[in-house]
Amino acid sequence: MEPHPGRPSTPSTPTQRVIDLNADVGESFGRWRLGDDEALLPHLTSANVACGFHAGDPLTLRRTCETAVARGVVIGAQVGYRDLAGFGRRYIDVPTAELAADVLYQLGALDGIARAAGARVAYVKPHGALYHAVSRHPEQATALIDAVRAYGGLPVLGLAGSSFLADVAEAGLEAVGEGFADRAYLPDGGLVPRSAPGAVLTDPVVVAAQAVELARSGDVRSLCVHGDSPGAPELAAAVRAALAAAELPVGAFAVAPA
Repeated sequence: MEPHPGRPSTPSTPTQRVIDLNADVGESFGRWRLGDDEALLPHLTSANVACGFHAGDPLTLRRTCETAVARGVVIGAQVGYRDLAGFGRRYIDVPTAELAADVLYQLGALDGIARAAGARVAYVKPHGALYHAVSRHPEQATALIDAVRAYGGLPVLGLAGSSFLADVAEAGLEAVGEGFADRAYLPDGGLVPRSAPGAVLTDPVVVAAQAVELARSGDVRSLCVHGDSPGAPELAAAVRAALAAAELPVGAFAVAPA
């Protein structure tokens, strides 16, 4: 079995390279509650805040941004398909110009809410099906990249070693490799589909060990714990503790624009 780009076959020596810890937050909608953002945010260095297309309503997003600012957590835009019913986890064949406009709309909306909380959107991360689609459908990658460039250029978070991040770098944007502490990997470096048994890891010991392994690789700058995973705050706390024990410093990779 070949190791994926973010998981070396043998651990490397820990360095002082700073590792980011992110999670998807702000995903509740109206009376439908998802995750425990209040308990999760203190463990994070970056927060991928939903932008209202696949999850999140304006009041939820405002409260999430305010909490992130109070906790000193950097805000990123978690952009996705216009798919509230499917939580953005269904692929949608959106024309390039339309998808670029959708991403630009989400960036502007969340940045406005972040400004009201005293911050700015500092980076972009595609969500769910769009996260995977940008490495399989060049036109969708182009749409997302064009939107980010039109907004002035922000770092883009994506799967470490993916063709999408290569496209991001080629476009002159900062490409940030991400590893998933709470997801099982395929031999080719992709993620095990959520429909498959064991795709989501919930044991804090297993999650923490995988986080350290990923962090010691050369490609991963940011680790993700999904906000909707069972016991997400406990998983994030376990990851922070494991990184500290491994002498791997933790800190945000992005700085918000002035």
